[in-house]
Amino acid sequence: MVNLYDTGVYLLEGSEIIIDDENAATKIECKTGKVINKAEAKKGTIASAILQNHTIIQTNNTLKLKFDSLTAHDITYVGIIQTARASGLEEFPIPFVMTNCHNSLCAVGGTINEDDHMFSLSAAKKYGGIYVPTNMAVIHSYNREMMAKCGNMILGSDSHTRYGALGTLGVGEGGGELAKQLLGKTYDLTPPEVVGIYLTGKPQKGVGPHDIALTIIGNVYKKGYVKNRVMEFIGDGIGNLDIDYRNGIDVMTTETTCWSSIWCTDEKVEQYYTIHGRPKDYKKLEPKDIAYYDGLVYVDLSTIKPTIAMPFHPSNIYTIEELKANAIDILQKIQSDSMKQFAQSKINFDLTSKVKNGEIYVDQGIVAGCSGGTFDNVVAVANIMNENSTGNGTFSMSVYPDSQPNHLELVRNGSIEKLISAGVVVRSAFCGPCFGAGDTPANQEFSIRHTTRNFPNREGSKPTEGQLSYVALMDARSIAATAINGGKLTAATEIEFNDKKRPYYFNREIYDKRVFNGIGKNDPDLELKFGPNIKDWPTIPKLTEHLLLKVISYITDPVTTTDELIPSGETSSYRSNPLRLAEFTLSRKDPRYVEKAKEVQVYEQQREDGIAPNLDSEELDCAYQKIKSITGFSNIDFQNIGIGSTLFANKPGDGSAREQAASCQRVLGAWANLAKEYATKRYRSNLINWGMIPFIVDEPLFNENDFIFIPNLKTSIMQRNPKIKAYVLGEKLSEIFLSVGDLAMDEQKILTAGCLINYYKEQ
Repeated sequence: MVNLYDTGVYLLEGSEIIIDDENAATKIECKTGKVINKAEAKKGTIASAILQNHTIIQTNNTLKLKFDSLTAHDITYVGIIQTARASGLEEFPIPFVMTNCHNSLCAVGGTINEDDHMFSLSAAKKYGGIYVPTNMAVIHSYNREMMAKCGNMILGSDSHTRYGALGTLGVGEGGGELAKQLLGKTYDLTPPEVVGIYLTGKPQKGVGPHDIALTIIGNVYKKGYVKNRVMEFIGDGIGNLDIDYRNGIDVMTTETTCWSSIWCTDEKVEQYYTIHGRPKDYKKLEPKDIAYYDGLVYVDLSTIKPTIAMPFHPSNIYTIEELKANAIDILQKIQSDSMKQFAQSKINFDLTSKVKNGEIYVDQGIVAGCSGGTFDNVVAVANIMNENSTGNGTFSMSVYPDSQPNHLELVRNGSIEKLISAGVVVRSAFCGPCFGAGDTPANQEFSIRHTTRNFPNREGSKPTEGQLSYVALMDARSIAATAINGGKLTAATEIEFNDKKRPYYFNREIYDKRVFNGIGKNDPDLELKFGPNIKDWPTIPKLTEHLLLKVISYITDPVTTTDELIPSGETSSYRSNPLRLAEFTLSRKDPRYVEKAKEVQVYEQQREDGIAPNLDSEELDCAYQKIKSITGFSNIDFQNIGIGSTLFANKPGDGSAREQAASCQRVLGAWANLAKEYATKRYRSNLINWGMIPFIVDEPLFNENDFIFIPNLKTSIMQRNPKIKAYVLGEKLSEIFLSVGDLAMDEQKILTAGCLINYYKEQ
């Protein structure tokens, strides 16, 4: 049972829930003898205390934060360091962990992935950072094992930066926000609301962390219940969960679109830190005697059943029992919904063919990454697979332990032997299956995965080239149960198995012997090691007083993911080369986007060069004539009108923290996004850091290929105008009103400077 409260709640003594209604004050005073003050009670949450401890300056509506450490992987760290270098970086002011767990397949793209790794090692030596070589650990596992600390905050350039179960408030953001921290600047945040996630009861045997996580996601995502909020895990049920189990739930909170997460800590967390040789990093975290939450999700763990998130989102959940009982109806619905989503690709959907003799059969099972590859998950899979077989038919299975210390212990306790003996391919620590760079299924295959996401094409397929495979998210235990049944979809609760726990021993020497730790040993005279694919950011123009935008892409899907804005997979190899990567922008959603963007970019390049914009272009000449017809603009100087492209999407930015979802548009000449709302704070922040105006529009009263003229935009941003008048230069001239929402002062200056790099150069 999962219940979402309609109101805020007070939590007394960490256990008693008082609904925030007209009787709340009386009830609380009767029970505690205290007169309640909601503002004070809001300060009683764990999240509030951690945020206050990291706030350098607080204004009425802004917290200016500094983090304890940073982390990035080999898809993002080059861009972060390049941004910071262009803005005056001299040394890393706080620990910066750079892992090499995404672009680990160094044959892809020739030498360029390994070139990035060597750049990272040279940066760690020059600026004083931590370099974790390829296949040593996935980013979040290393940070759990080595960097988390109760009461600390970690900022990472990966959206799944979540260490709440270990008492660390982790935040996933685009690279621009990490660059700010490297430059000694602050992370600016409107104080977030905090939602309590009250866990009670104990999961039944066969139910794993993914089952709990997916159930929560399915209940809160579409309602936006925790969007941009902190999820604070409380309740007596926490004590019934081991640490890896908690970590597995916690890392998936990203898929709810929350801002961050934090948990109460207890003796199990204390034991975790002791095992990892860091007992002093533990302290007990719990809400104060009276704490106020802006909402509450009540989860009875004992009622959760094995769950599956069907294509193409982690919130598209069914219990496995429900899916099997209504297989054809549910699969037909998924096919019907997906046909709308892939309308431009003209893909044939064939999910219903996976039903044979009334049973659903899948083609592949994957257990990997920060959510699936944890020690306890792999032990559970090995227990189920013991003396069984995956079979030698279509079904295949791979398991990726999440770190070398975990891998070694799994070898020592016999779990790896059990897996290999059962036909499972055991690989090294690698995030590839999570973003389409490892174990990509064949066309029309159905894969079940204990990984983080199942967005369209996230597994590596290319619908625009006629390829499509289907990914569903499931817990490792049910994947193992399915594996021993030859790919027949099976919940772990349907089988008998030995659920024996294995003790865990952490061998730090594995990291000590291989990881480079340059903290306090930076060498400023050392030269960075550049590969031929590592390029500087191109020059970005400043915002002009007026702006002319052409709508070159019009996306009507309810949500547009960052994977659709800039695909993952093989494109990741080019993320150190802004212009080359930009060639992939929207390639799996709007294949002509790049071509159309470049056509508009020519106009802006002419303006920047002081050349009269190309009036040989009929569309541009027509747009200028319409601007002249607007009262007060008959004699406008067109050199004061920046020209750029834009896209409209209902709700862009769900998913990854990758800044390239914004920067790729920007280097192609885009100057804004138009949206009804933005899926995540991090995508909106990425837009701002790259000088992209995050416009909000109530109703898109324009069409693809329309020009939109926005006069006095620069002044409107600096004056914080709540509504900005614009003109749609369609068949008829029409007025619309746009908004940019709340902007911090630094964000205003970044936008007017043209991007974060320009802003810091000016300073």
